[in-house]
Amino acid sequence: MTDQTSVDAALVQSLVDRVIELYGPSPSDLERMCWMVVHEHHHQAMPTEYDIREVDETLYLAVLNATRQSL
Repeated sequence: MTDQTSVDAALVQSLVDRVIELYGPSPSDLERMCWMVVHEHHHQAMPTEYDIREVDETLYLAVLNATRQSL
């Protein structure tokens, strides 16, 4: 299990806000949408169709869990 306590809570909240801003209060594919926002944060661009660059898994899971709790 990843340690989500090491993730900046303010960053997580700003990424949760970004997920909701882009995809609304009920995204159809929450895991994908959270991954895309974390990807945008890390690489300064939304992923292209075949973009498989890695993202911080701990941050991704923190954003996913926080988004689920806020919806």
